[in-house]
Amino acid sequence: MSVKNVAVLGGGSFGSVIANIIALNGHKTLLWMRDSEQVTSLNTLHENVTYLPGYKLDENVVATDDLAAAVDDVDLIFVAVPSSSFRDVVRQMKPLIHEDVILASLTKGIEAKTFALMSQILAEETDNTQIAVLSGPNLAKEIASESPTGAVVASKNPAVVIEVQEVLRSEDFRVYSNSDMLGVELGGSLKNIYAIIAGLAEAVGMGQNTNAMLITRSLTEMARFGVKLGADPMTFLGLSGVGDLIVTCSSPLSRNFRVGKALGEGKDIDEVISEMDQVAEGVNTLKQVKEKADELDVNMPLVNGLYEIVYNNHTVDHIIRSLMLEDQGLDVEYATGKLHT
Repeated sequence: MSVKNVAVLGGGSFGSVIANIIALNGHKTLLWMRDSEQVTSLNTLHENVTYLPGYKLDENVVATDDLAAAVDDVDLIFVAVPSSSFRDVVRQMKPLIHEDVILASLTKGIEAKTFALMSQILAEETDNTQIAVLSGPNLAKEIASESPTGAVVASKNPAVVIEVQEVLRSEDFRVYSNSDMLGVELGGSLKNIYAIIAGLAEAVGMGQNTNAMLITRSLTEMARFGVKLGADPMTFLGLSGVGDLIVTCSSPLSRNFRVGKALGEGKDIDEVISEMDQVAEGVNTLKQVKEKADELDVNMPLVNGLYEIVYNNHTVDHIIRSLMLEDQGLDVEYATGKLHT
């Protein structure tokens, strides 16, 4: 199979830059957006003025609010909608697609109540076996400014990986491969929690020593949790793990980092969320991961500390106490490719 026509479902900042990369590679690219006014604006100005003002889109990017028109006769569909609406959009899409289409998730999140990852939702709702996930340290505004960026595509099907790599490959956007879909998706979802923590720490004046400790201990928690669910611990040392973790815990361009910073400045979580122009997945992910970690008896002091701040009105220093009072165990929990738990 050689991909010719591509659809991207979700007209946020990341969906828009991915659509543009694909279009610049010579593919007809349909960008599905819910808002008809945004569709008209994008097709007229070739710019997503809501989420990426000033970033010119290739003329091969064509926006539509008609889902059937977006997915009709395409070879590859990227789904880039928030986790809260992911299943609903996939259900709407199912009767409109052909059985050979490749489905790839761009969403870094976990479904509330079910703890389903986006690739699992794609499989459950479509019975499709050509499924992939894309993740990594991919801030949309930096991609838009042509800053060299790396991502990772994961699939159980090697042919699917190759197709997605070819569609997205460019001078400024390099796509690596991985077969561990679970680990790649968990890394992209879990790091949102720790980005909130990093934003909190910066807001209250904690230094680079603290940030470095938070990032490395966050990586340990991510791997510890992922291994319990069946992921390869080595995946968390790649772009979707430590790579994404570093950028989201260090950059004000990260929505979840901004959430944490606002919380650290004394704002209420509901107020912070209401002020966001796009979804910050970390708040929902925190609740899901806390409940699952308790169920599986996984030690996650940073998750526990942030949960107490967000949901039980504890002060910011609670999260540092949670970490500093943790048992002084191993620095690196890897041994012969496995994780000590």
